[in-house]
Amino acid sequence: MPYKQRLYPWVLVRLLPKMQGVTVAQYRSRSDADGHLCILRRLMPNAQFVVMFNPGLPPEYQQNSR
Repeated sequence: MPYKQRLYPWVLVRLLPKMQGVTVAQYRSRSDADGHLCILRRLMPNAQFVVMFNPGLPPEYQQNSR
């Protein structure tokens, strides 16, 4: 995981049918993600969203893609 992505570990995901999800945005703090979640729930009341923590894996645990 690149360094820039590790700076934004909180992820806002829109849940879709058949166990699929789309990342809407990434945030540095949980409160920023929760604030955006509240706004999206008002704008799109029928959509389902969830805030998740995605710390990423350290390089020694990542699978080599060679």
